[in-house]
Amino acid sequence: MYMNERQVALSVLEGLREDLTYAHLNNGSRILDVADLRQYIYEQIGRIRTTAHLTTVLYGNGDGHGQDITKGNGHNGKVHPE
Repeated sequence: MYMNERQVALSVLEGLREDLTYAHLNNGSRILDVADLRQYIYEQIGRIRTTAHLTTVLYGNGDGHGQDITKGNGHNGKVHPE
């Protein structure tokens, strides 16, 4: 494992340790066992993926092809042939 990867892994684990102090599952229950921890991690991964997807859709992936969020519902007012 490279030094940067090790630093990222340590940072993630330290953050997880801090988060688990007050963590609750989406259903409101506390994390009590390994199954709860697994569920919590899946929920967090889902949130991260959703946020990353929405960010890419709204702002693009660096290639200038994001949605213009000033256009409201995304319709440009032009009639499209069928």
